[in-house]
Amino acid sequence: MYLKAENISFGYKKDNWILRNVNISLGSGEVLGLIGDSGSGKSTLCKILSGYETNYNGTVSLDGKKIPSGIYNPVQLIFQHPEKAVNPKWKMKDILNEGHIVSQELLESFGIKENWLNRWPNELSGGELQRFALARALGPGTKFLIADEITTMVDAITQAQIWESILNIVEELNIGVLVVSHDKNLINKLCHDVLHLSDINTG
Repeated sequence: MYLKAENISFGYKKDNWILRNVNISLGSGEVLGLIGDSGSGKSTLCKILSGYETNYNGTVSLDGKKIPSGIYNPVQLIFQHPEKAVNPKWKMKDILNEGHIVSQELLESFGIKENWLNRWPNELSGGELQRFALARALGPGTKFLIADEITTMVDAITQAQIWESILNIVEELNIGVLVVSHDKNLINKLCHDVLHLSDINTG
C-alpha cells in the first residue's frame, strides 16, 4: 500500500505559497524521514497528509484512491504537543479508548502504567501524554503514521524508549511512518531514506 501526495500546493494568501508542487510517497513498512527548517511547511504537510488540512491544491491518495472521510482515518497524525490533542475534561482511560479499545500489549509496549489511566491530562508529563497519543493512534485500521517532531519535548532516554517501541510495533504491523524532524542525527538513526523539504518544495 502507498500513501501519495501529488502536486501539493498550500498558501495562506494568493501567490504566497508555503508548499508548492510537493510530491511525496510512503509505502507500507517504510520509515521515511523528512527534514526541514522551522517555518518551512513541515507541519502543514503533515496536516494535509492526515486530513486535518483540506484547503490545498493537489491530491492525497491511498493506492490511487481518495482517503474516505467520516470513518477511522488510516493515516494518523501525532502532534509535537500532545496536550493540545487531548480533551482536558476527560480522564486518560476515556481519551485512550475513544476510537478503539487499546490492547494491554500496546499499553505495555509504550510503558503506560495502569495508575495513569485514572489521571487527568494535566497530571501527566509531556512524555507520558505522548505515549498515550501513540497508543491511541496505532489502532487496527491504521496504515500510516505521521510523526511530527513527536519527541522534541522529551529527554534523550525517553526519546529512545518511545522510538524503540514505535519501530517494533510498526514493523510487526507493516505500518508506514513519516518521521518529521529537524534533528538530522535522529532521522539518520531511524529512517530507511531521508527527504529534505527544500528539495521537493518549489514554494
